[in-house]
Amino acid sequence: MQQRSLGRTGLTVSALGYGAGAVGGLMVRGSQAEQQASLDRALAAGITYVDTAALYGDGESERSLGRLLKGRAEQPVLGTKVRLPAALRGDIPGAIAASLEASLTRLGRDHVDLFQLHDPIVPRGGSPGGYTLAQVLGEAVPAMQRLRDQGKCRFLGITALGDTQVLGELLEKGVIDTAQIPFNALNPSWLAPKPARLPGQDFAGLGRKAAAQGVGLIAIRILAGGALSGEAARHPVAMPQVAPIASGPDYAADVAEARRLLPLVAEGHAASLAELAIRYALSWPEIGTALIGTASVEQLEVAIAAAEKGPLPAETLARIGALLA
Repeated sequence: MQQRSLGRTGLTVSALGYGAGAVGGLMVRGSQAEQQASLDRALAAGITYVDTAALYGDGESERSLGRLLKGRAEQPVLGTKVRLPAALRGDIPGAIAASLEASLTRLGRDHVDLFQLHDPIVPRGGSPGGYTLAQVLGEAVPAMQRLRDQGKCRFLGITALGDTQVLGELLEKGVIDTAQIPFNALNPSWLAPKPARLPGQDFAGLGRKAAAQGVGLIAIRILAGGALSGEAARHPVAMPQVAPIASGPDYAADVAEARRLLPLVAEGHAASLAELAIRYALSWPEIGTALIGTASVEQLEVAIAAAEKGPLPAETLARIGALLA
């Protein structure tokens, strides 16, 4: 498995990262035997970054990883996240510290490598489900910095959702080490122009600027929640319904757009739409690691095989752009 630098952190992580979230769902709803087999296979394949969050299964993902990683001689780079309900926003620093303490208890660790804000960054007076820039800079980041100084995390990050302009202002401040960015062929706008015909938020190439400043980029939703497999059916372990992030109005619309890429499979550019999507995300050198969430060991095997084939050639990337335009 190719290893890449994660921005200015100095961390080296696998190009394909192991997502332990609720969409694929294996670390939340899978059997302990398959969870064990999946993580063993991932680490044996050279995957060195594992992503989780307190939100996933109300802590179940972290509990599963804590059990599976206990006692291993070689530990992967591990990242977790905090999301605050509105009821806790009266004491943002206290709530962030309590969330990390609970995460560490579930994970059975004294620290994580990466601790990230999981809420959107919104304009002043915006959504109650997000942080304003003033809250991030005045309350959240100082709280996270104190936790870092205490040795409970090594680096600080965000899930980069919310208002494009506000996200750009935050990333320019230099206080965030990493950003999880929604990135796939249906919306590549963090790093490339978004096809005008396609819906979704335009992130205006913020990823190029962030990467140039040393922010490590972690690609999420590289399969658009599964839609870029071209299949509408969901695995029994996976989240039954998935709301798109920064792409189409609903999952069915994303599946329909994904199927426009089927000629590339017929022409031999990739063995499947899933392989095409995974290799698409790996084709951008600014990406430190691209997270894949799975519902089974079989899905993980597909992802590993795709990653081992490496980035797509330039002519394939051009054809993707042409088909979606």
